[in-house]
Amino acid sequence: MKTAVTDPKEGENTVDKVWVIGIAGGTASGKTTIVNRLKEYFKDDISLVGHDSYYLAHDEMPFEERSRLNYDHPASFETNRMIADIRKLKEGMAVDCPVYDFTIHNRSDRTVRIEPRPVIIVEGILILENEELRKLMDIKIFVDTDADERITRRLIRDMQERGRSAQSVVDQYIATVKPMHEKYVEPSKKYADIIIPRGGENEIAIRMLIEHLKVIMGRKTETGI
Repeated sequence: MKTAVTDPKEGENTVDKVWVIGIAGGTASGKTTIVNRLKEYFKDDISLVGHDSYYLAHDEMPFEERSRLNYDHPASFETNRMIADIRKLKEGMAVDCPVYDFTIHNRSDRTVRIEPRPVIIVEGILILENEELRKLMDIKIFVDTDADERITRRLIRDMQERGRSAQSVVDQYIATVKPMHEKYVEPSKKYADIIIPRGGENEIAIRMLIEHLKVIMGRKTETGI
């Protein structure tokens, strides 16, 4: 299967077929673990577009006000821009993705160039909630992990990686994360083609997903993943 052309010119379509794989699920459900396993195996054949990168900028608000926003509601994202970027990637064109800085609760002034690859992974808690976004996906996956395990993982992650206090993480979880999960994230599971219980711990499901991607990418199936 042909997947790329040699030495593409600026703006030229660089791939013949781009597969878009959506990976959704609740906060700290194991989405990133699965994405990293896929990237580790397929390397440069995969590009990642994270919904978190498209959080709206709020330069007009002070830090304290930004920290109290509901970041788990669909309106918190510039999803229309994400949709436009995915369409360009599907057409074989590179895009400049925004960068969000969680330590300041605001979008940074940097962008990251994302190149079109045979497989584009779209990841985020709410990507299956949006119908227009769903229509761009060839395969829709929902990572389903127990709520107690998710809050524990989120607590550790936000304290270690985002410099937050335990109390602020718990307060946010109670105020917005849990109710938004119940209202928007959990109901979107019905749109998934594949549901992966236990997230990154589900080795069998990850191996099956790798094998399926190898098939659609035209790679030979081999043992010893």
